Amino acid sequence: MLIWFVIIYWVVSVGIGLWAALRVKNTADFAAAGHSLPMPIVTATVFATWFGSETVLGIPATFLKEGLGGVVSDPFGSSLCLILVGLFFARHLYNRRMLTIGDFFREKYGRTVEVLVTLCIVVSYLGWVAAQIKALGLVFSVVSEGSISQTGGMMIGAASVLIYTLFGGMWSVAITDFIQMIIIVIGMLYIGGEMTAQTGGISVVIEHAAAAGQFSNFWPDMNLASILGFIAALCTMMLGSIPQQDVFQRITSSKNVNIAVNAAILGGVLYFIFAFVPMYLAYSATLISPDLVKQYLTTDPQMILPKLILNHVPLIAQVMFFGALLSAIKSCASATLLAPSVTFAENIVRGFFKHLSDHALLKIMRITVLCFAVVVTFFAVNSELSIFKMVESAYKVTLVAAFVPLAFGVYWSKANSLGGLLAVVGGLTIWISCEILAPNAIMPPQLAGLLASIAGMILGSLVPKDELKAV
Repeated sequence: MLIWFVIIYWVVSVGIGLWAALRVKNTADFAAAGHSLPMPIVTATVFATWFGSETVLGIPATFLKEGLGGVVSDPFGSSLCLILVGLFFARHLYNRRMLTIGDFFREKYGRTVEVLVTLCIVVSYLGWVAAQIKALGLVFSVVSEGSISQTGGMMIGAASVLIYTLFGGMWSVAITDFIQMIIIVIGMLYIGGEMTAQTGGISVVIEHAAAAGQFSNFWPDMNLASILGFIAALCTMMLGSIPQQDVFQRITSSKNVNIAVNAAILGGVLYFIFAFVPMYLAYSATLISPDLVKQYLTTDPQMILPKLILNHVPLIAQVMFFGALLSAIKSCASATLLAPSVTFAENIVRGFFKHLSDHALLKIMRITVLCFAVVVTFFAVNSELSIFKMVESAYKVTLVAAFVPLAFGVYWSKANSLGGLLAVVGGLTIWISCEILAPNAIMPPQLAGLLASIAGMILGSLVPKDELKAV
């Protein structure tokens, strides 16, 4: 019975996405919804893009295994990212009226930095989108009681998300995100009420978690290795997510600059609040069904929450939960599938064809969406990483290669093309070297890469102009 509700919901949501696609007439519509979205829809897209499979499945699983200290990067770092974007970047980027974040790097640093950073951004999405595809496979397998394999579920999920993203771009993403945000909020609150009734109250769950030490390990121990590890975990998503195309798209899709600023901040706050609901639900399993937790905690903790819902709540609650879960995954998958495809077409392909028409560029964007969907589905099927680790690892590359050029480009007037180039190359080189040679060193590799990127930016930008011309 549950699978039929899922199928009906899936067909309706894809239909809505295709209906929204009728609004797409040019690349501005496809990439940024014509720069015309109102506050509620922009807020919904900000929230829904972040609230994906890692929030509903990955974060709770990590919290059960590692406590609050294991989820520093998400939701703490990720929600702070959105708030920082709203406070310090949204106004600057919106007023430039650019199509992609890669356009900023071209205007500020030149073609070479544009290409390098764009490639880093595109690569960073590989893990993020793959995590959503992997989660879709898991959900289809669970609700079909194994009739659909996880691999088959990945194929079905990827194909259906691809259909409306391919044709509707940001318009389809925005409209479906708005509807899916409503479903997410209602579904999570409803199932939260169901779980609370079975556990005896919210305070019972929180007190049990506190007694089990789930909250005691958030702050690092007072030694250098722990402190640096905490900073690296926080910065990976807090700063590494800022120079991402999906964040930029939400800013530039806004009707005006005030909406861009306020929606980013509000979306971050809402995400932080609601990200704790799945964590609460998953921990409730330790009270409701401790044997279930024991069975999956060491093998596949991502299955604890779905199995809890299937085994311990009535059908209507199952429909609400899996409707919310599918909404979360679909909204995140479509947005993160669109973002790298648009920036690759605009900032890589277009550079080789100077006189490309808008219609031709739109066609290239759609072809890129298709190709990227195939690549990430292949990666999802063959990767052994957990959903949480896929997402967390995705932002390391943009942290070391893209954040410094963006931040210094916005706020430091002396930032120049050499500084931008050294920031990208230096950050990547040190990060990759540390990952290979000393992945478990006191200084986490991504933090070393970030510091190298800052050093490269400062040194390169302070080279006297006469010497720079001579070079």
